[in-house]
Amino acid sequence: MNTQKVAITMPENLIKDIDLISRTKGLSRSRYIASTLGAKVADEKRELLKEAYDRVFSDEKMQKEQIEAAKWFEEVGSEGGQEW
Repeated sequence: MNTQKVAITMPENLIKDIDLISRTKGLSRSRYIASTLGAKVADEKRELLKEAYDRVFSDEKMQKEQIEAAKWFEEVGSEGGQEW
């Protein structure tokens, strides 16, 4: 994994809390901050993706197309199986 140094400014009490937690977990300050931010960024990315899906599938035209496609697949059945 490539890394890059970044200088940031944070309140002193936050740094103290970070140091306490990272020591308790046996991690360096840098590793703790990176893993915590990594988890937060992953959560934010999932939320952005969910919002994008919600926007697309809240569109009435898209909903109608999805319902029609589902009905078509139900009518086709699966007696002989599907060959892809």
